[in-house]
Amino acid sequence: MRIVISEFMDAPAVAGLRARFDVRYDKDLVDRPRELARELVAADALIVRNRTQVDAALLSSAPKLRVVGRLGVGLDNIDVDACAARMIDVIPATGANAQAVAEYVIAAALLLLRGAYAATPDVAAGRWPRPALSNGRELAGTTLGLIGFGGIGRLTGRLARALGMRVIGFDPQVPASSNVWRDDDTLPRTLDQAVAEADVVSLHVPLTPATRNLMDAARIATMKPEAILINTSRGGVVDEAALAAALRARRLGGAALDVFEQEPLRSGSPLADCANLLLTPHIAGVTRESNQRVSALIADKVAAALSAT
Repeated sequence: MRIVISEFMDAPAVAGLRARFDVRYDKDLVDRPRELARELVAADALIVRNRTQVDAALLSSAPKLRVVGRLGVGLDNIDVDACAARMIDVIPATGANAQAVAEYVIAAALLLLRGAYAATPDVAAGRWPRPALSNGRELAGTTLGLIGFGGIGRLTGRLARALGMRVIGFDPQVPASSNVWRDDDTLPRTLDQAVAEADVVSLHVPLTPATRNLMDAARIATMKPEAILINTSRGGVVDEAALAAALRARRLGGAALDVFEQEPLRSGSPLADCANLLLTPHIAGVTRESNQRVSALIADKVAAALSAT
């Protein structure tokens, strides 16, 4: 059986698959679509991250495909319906990168609330901007609003509570009466209540028609004037122009974006040169440890799926 891996995968996981299957691994194959299509002609499984677009056109070049493994959790780059129509199993790495994302959220909140960590050039040059940096805020005692209360959101809440934050949340799939909220010591809120009440709003939702531009100008305007917005979910969930306008007008305390409507971020983006804004290249869930966990999980699940058919 043949497995094609079109994006980066941890070496031991690739080696484990090669011991059992015919594996074509090239982390840059995603950038050569014609070659990828040729490789898929004889493939039984395809393993991707978030850049490979597993759409109807790509699937048409893979007549034998039975499994798609996703080195991550988001499935917006995979046509799940088209896969289902072909009876192709789609396997995400659910839970394997949750710790990395949760730690990213907490670190971003700490950096933005305190506001002192960009002072290195000034201090190294002999300047002393102590008065300007004396209004930083502490994380303890603030309120974290989780928009989306799946595994990553819940883990983020647990880390936040350990640092003294109060945690509230919203998830349309989790009724306010669910024991999950009580078990995780989190107060359920409506979406609008959570956004308006939180000092730090962290997004943990998939990109769907219902969540596209979920954080638009109107909803951003309901956030506290010094609140922080953190998005590690999908870029289309935040209206980037509206966020940039709010930051420039100092209607927010800051924001951290790891995901964008277009990746890489396009030249001339309204986000360029905004104050109190952290931008990272879709890396929140990617650490040395999470790469190992994600790769090992997908390798095991893809191997099991192929062996069972």
